[in-house]
Amino acid sequence: MINRTALITGASGGIGLELARIHASNGDNLVLIARSSDKLAEVRKELETVYKVEVFNIVKDLSVKDAAKEVFNEVRSKNIVVEYLINNAGFGDFGLFAGSDWNKQEQMIGLNITALAHLTRLFLPGMIERGEGKILNIASLASFQPGPTMSVYFASKAFVLSFSEAINNEVRDKGVTVTALCPGSTESNFHAVAMNDPNLVEDRKMQSAKEVAEVGYRAMMKGKPVAIPGFKNAFLAFAVRFFPREFITKMARKIQEGKHL
Repeated sequence: MINRTALITGASGGIGLELARIHASNGDNLVLIARSSDKLAEVRKELETVYKVEVFNIVKDLSVKDAAKEVFNEVRSKNIVVEYLINNAGFGDFGLFAGSDWNKQEQMIGLNITALAHLTRLFLPGMIERGEGKILNIASLASFQPGPTMSVYFASKAFVLSFSEAINNEVRDKGVTVTALCPGSTESNFHAVAMNDPNLVEDRKMQSAKEVAEVGYRAMMKGKPVAIPGFKNAFLAFAVRFFPREFITKMARKIQEGKHL
């Protein structure tokens, strides 16, 4: 049996790490991308030891211009064929947009939108040429409504969802599928690292990163366009269609401010 290869961004922790473990447990080799060389080294050692797969690490800040192209060129130089592309890396920020740090907002757009779209553009033609391939883009429950106090983050995830659905429609008849995974609040280091908010009120009913990753993996393998982990989250995503957008926006702000006391 020929081992397949999954490329996973943001693979040093949270959902990305759990997806790496799932792929490794199924015999897939891995290309793992994150900013921390130390954390990636630990992950590589774990996966190669436990699952006996090959792991190739690339230390890269994908929010930087042309980083996606550099990743693609490095993968190609190693003659690695990527069958599964998982765009997981991303971060958020809390606060009113008018008073926000623009550099941070620009980095968020660069990582959550530009890097994801660029990596998809770079690896998609090869998948189409081979007549097979699967892409999993990590969106969010935030994809379904505006998010005051997290305006750029919510908007970036709306892009991921819309983009993924559109590209999936374009390539399904070519043997390739694109899946958008839209988790709600998840137990991971997202808030501690990406949000940098010590006052965040954690939701005790959050799903684990492992649970979310398992839902995403199954959905990707089945070629589902959209996957929303958890009945409550799926209901909320569906319910927003039946209320005025102004009402949904006000409620989103109330919920977000309740988390940041």
